[in-house]
Amino acid sequence: MCSLDSATKLLDEMENKGVNPDRITFNTLLYAFYENGQFADAEMIWQRMVNKNVTPDIRSYNAKLYGSAIEKKTKEAVELVEEMRKKTIKVDVFSFNAVMKGFVNEGKSEEAKRWYDDIEKSDCAINKGTFTILVPFVCEKGDLEFAFELCKKIFSRRCLVDRELLQLVVDSLVKESKIEEAKELVELSKTNDYCRYNLKLSSEK
Repeated sequence: MCSLDSATKLLDEMENKGVNPDRITFNTLLYAFYENGQFADAEMIWQRMVNKNVTPDIRSYNAKLYGSAIEKKTKEAVELVEEMRKKTIKVDVFSFNAVMKGFVNEGKSEEAKRWYDDIEKSDCAINKGTFTILVPFVCEKGDLEFAFELCKKIFSRRCLVDRELLQLVVDSLVKESKIEEAKELVELSKTNDYCRYNLKLSSEK
């Protein structure tokens, strides 16, 4: 309901009645505040968690990373990842995606692609979120060769994404007269053995 004030009051009520909030309680609040752009309030929740001797876990850090991405605080996000590694908290694909999203929000193409490469080098599996963040961005930047390669990877890894994401790349390729690449994606959309996307060239009805 996005009633974050009520959620905080419930936390107060729990503590007043002797119910100790746990990591799940705090993570729920952290995600809500960070995702709604209330970074300063989320930081207060974080400090409250630490004061209660509740140790942040990967979910706590990922919430903060996404908050940093929303606020375009990528420098802080990168530092946070380093902190996680020092504390032997295993960085997962959601962590990578969050930092990558931060660089996308700042319009920094090379940095975003570098963090994509870091996912590839790690033992994390690229997921739908990775492609959803990166594909429209590289299309916007005119890096259609990379967008084409990402789409082929979507098919080779049998990743389920929205049809609109793939159609965007096909349309962008056609617009730049890269017809053969566009045809290849259309063919893959119809012949792959896990999901029929049925993409169409712009000239098709």
